[in-house]
Amino acid sequence: MKTFRLYGTSACHLCELAQSLIADQQLSLRDVDVEVVDITESDTLFERYGVAIPVLQHPDRRELNWPFGAHQLQHFLSS
Repeated sequence: MKTFRLYGTSACHLCELAQSLIADQQLSLRDVDVEVVDITESDTLFERYGVAIPVLQHPDRRELNWPFGAHQLQHFLSS
C-alpha cells in the first residue's frame, strides 16, 4: 500500500475538488491510501504550502501541485 499526503485546509474548495478526484482514482487503484493533512495545524506546513494548496505528496516525496486533472493524477498515483 502506498500512502500519499494531501496538504490543504478544511475551508479550501480546491482541496475538496482534489479529494473528489483522488477518491474517484482510488476506486481503480486499490493500493493507494491518502492521508489528508491540515496545514493550519503546523506553522512550518502553513509557511510551506499556504499559497499552493492543495498539494499531493507521493511517498517518495515528489509533489503534484494544483491544478491537476484526472489523467495527470492517475499517472502520479500509479508511478
